[in-house]
Amino acid sequence: MVTTLYLVRHGETEGSGAKRYHGSIDIGLSERGILQVQRTSAFIRAHLAESSSSKYLSYLIDIHGRPGKSGEDLAPLPDLRNSVLSAVYCSDLSRAVKSADIIAQPYGLIPMQSPALRERSFGIWEGMTFSEIKEKYPGEFESWAVNPVEYGPMGGESTIEVRERIIPELDRIVKSHADGNIAIVAHGGINRIILCHVLGAPLENIFRIEQDHASVNIIEFWDRYPVVKLLNGLPDNNEEE
Repeated sequence: MVTTLYLVRHGETEGSGAKRYHGSIDIGLSERGILQVQRTSAFIRAHLAESSSSKYLSYLIDIHGRPGKSGEDLAPLPDLRNSVLSAVYCSDLSRAVKSADIIAQPYGLIPMQSPALRERSFGIWEGMTFSEIKEKYPGEFESWAVNPVEYGPMGGESTIEVRERIIPELDRIVKSHADGNIAIVAHGGINRIILCHVLGAPLENIFRIEQDHASVNIIEFWDRYPVVKLLNGLPDNNEEE
């Protein structure tokens, strides 16, 4: 069985002109952010309609085997021309909820909100710019710069702590939708941790993975291991308005 996950970052937020660490602060989408997610939603619909069956023609069949129990006749290839999302999950922060609503609407779904999918808490740094953090908390910033995986700002979370709440939730969601198509709408930091996990990459590499607003990653969960089919896809979101 193959479960396909569309892992999406929420759209651009209000007041995105200055780069601030919003973290667990609840902030809404900008008008541009709504348009970005609408394009991403259209991309997901097109991919489901045109490309979902390709996974059953992939070379990965040779590694994992076609769906069917060992020792039995292989199951026939399914007709996936009318494939749809069977579920949409999201962080309970409004920027993710609104983005998930847009993605879920064509399928008549109501997104399932999960606090475990929230962006990491940046504690005393929340709402501040990079420069403000360096100026106001130079010692704490240096500790984070030396060890960004284990260090968390006062009142906030470390990367390891975020992973410990995210990965069990990811496993639960994927196992609940065996052989289905699902979406998770979360945040840049959360998506990077998930992608490091499925790629088997050390967490020290999270900032080598870009996650733009309204980007989509496509991950297929095969029996033996997950396969990343698309990374930081941007469906025309950089077009001029």
